[in-house]
Amino acid sequence: MAKVDALAGSRRSKSGWEKGGRPVQRESVRAPDQTWEDELTLQDKPAISLEHVSRRFVIDGRQVTVLDDVSFEVPAHGITAVLGPNGSGKSTLLRLVAGLLTPDSGTIEIGGERVADADQRVGLVFQEPRLLPWRTAIDNVAFPLELAGVSRAERRERATALLDLVGLSAFARAYPQQLSGGMRQRAAIARALARDPQILLLDEPFSALDALTRERFNAELLEIWQRTGTTILIVTHSIAEACFLADEVVVLTARPGRVAARVPVPLGRPRRDDTLDSAAFSRAAATIRAHLSGSPADIAAQEAAAAPVSDVLERAGAPAWFDPFGGPG
Repeated sequence: MAKVDALAGSRRSKSGWEKGGRPVQRESVRAPDQTWEDELTLQDKPAISLEHVSRRFVIDGRQVTVLDDVSFEVPAHGITAVLGPNGSGKSTLLRLVAGLLTPDSGTIEIGGERVADADQRVGLVFQEPRLLPWRTAIDNVAFPLELAGVSRAERRERATALLDLVGLSAFARAYPQQLSGGMRQRAAIARALARDPQILLLDEPFSALDALTRERFNAELLEIWQRTGTTILIVTHSIAEACFLADEVVVLTARPGRVAARVPVPLGRPRRDDTLDSAAFSRAAATIRAHLSGSPADIAAQEAAAAPVSDVLERAGAPAWFDPFGGPG
């Protein structure tokens, strides 16, 4: 069997998985009455849009508001992090975007289309890998394709490519109990990418790992993102992780979760270990920390301190998002 190029991506069609192409340059088909200007407008739409989203739960007979009037957008092909205190509704927010929960008010759109049910354009990785213990790593990765009716040969080919992408080729026949925690999470990410989703949602995927392993996995996640071009929305408790990974950090308040701030991270790509030592990284982290726990005066001071760094980078023309495929930024 020919080896699948994991860099090339693939799209599902009536005839199977179409190999080749650049995943960030997704093929577009114009309607007969659609102009090029209309198509460019569609391409400029955010990957995810939340407008005045609220969600409540009934707990012990009383109604608890978890998210209240949340609005923000996630740009296509970028990485956005959501950060907030425990109980601020971060995981609930991801499940709303995935269509696993329905908002009590407000709207959520993916690519301009309203989310009304479990959405096949989304891949979701939970805090726990949730692999099926009776299936090998390759069979776990291939499981979504099996449910979609993809042939055995095609899903095996796709799963093999994804295991190679996440560095688990040598463990394709291993069962979850034979893998380390980090390896299980890699397999879960590969499974979430099986159907080539437009959006990858990550719910604190590395929270159970030690600090050094977590840093390494963050770098590996960026490599996967650069090779697939998938839009990523990640939930985290770590300010450092959010700043290292994301183009923008959405800070939520304590319950009920509201958007306290949207903090841009003015760092170019690709990012490396020494990014953590940069002045721009430190100032972005300090601004986020101030929004989480500081007074209005602290917030104003940190934003003022961060402003010159952002201005310098803008004058230098540093891109907010690095295009690994060589396209225009």
